[in-house]
Amino acid sequence: MRLTLLGTGDARQVPVYNCSCAACDAAQVYPSRRRRPCSALIECGTQRWLIDSGLSDLTERFPPHSFDGILQTHYHADHAQGLLHLRWGQGLVIPVHGPDDPEGLADLYKHPGILDFSQPFAAFERRLLGELTVTAVPLTHSRPTFGYLLQGQGRRIAYLTDTVGVPEASCAELQRAPLDLLVLDCSTAPQPVAPRNHNDLTRALEIIARLQPAHAVLTHIGHSFDAWLLDHPDALPAGVSLASDGLVL
Repeated sequence: MRLTLLGTGDARQVPVYNCSCAACDAAQVYPSRRRRPCSALIECGTQRWLIDSGLSDLTERFPPHSFDGILQTHYHADHAQGLLHLRWGQGLVIPVHGPDDPEGLADLYKHPGILDFSQPFAAFERRLLGELTVTAVPLTHSRPTFGYLLQGQGRRIAYLTDTVGVPEASCAELQRAPLDLLVLDCSTAPQPVAPRNHNDLTRALEIIARLQPAHAVLTHIGHSFDAWLLDHPDALPAGVSLASDGLVL
């Protein structure tokens, strides 16, 4: 089983438009420091599924029939905007499995084109997709959001973004067996007050300590967190690392 992080940024991405902080200046010079909308690709056996669709160039990156469908965490624009273009393809049907959100994004439900939204996940529902087992795990965000527990070929990966904290029932589901990898939302440096919608480093490390994965990778990174880490290079404990676009796990 292989997970490729296609994008690891927050809604602003990195570099942020017209920002001259240290992180954005570095991203202007070094492509490896750039962050596109948070998304991933999970591959297991013959199955290839996108996790979220916020990239605007999906039709260029993925030729027809090169992936099996999309596991949508939620329908905020930075995670779903690529669907607006993808839907106008022809001659195929692409399943999009995600939370049942009556609002969706823009007019996607009214004009889905080649996208099939007919099988939304229920909370804690488990689906077998070839050799890949996917469980929808509820998260805490400003609209209906699922993380995904991905199991296959003897591995267990949890992909949890966007969220602030992890609900008790979801923690219990994830703790049924040890996690080989946890990919976790962590958008900001430690904050003096509890954040809204996204983890800061303090909350992310609390979740990691509770779930005890073999390894944890922080994603959905904001430019201010990247800049803070330049001044605090030893802030991440052993077993915890920072995601980067294109990282293969």
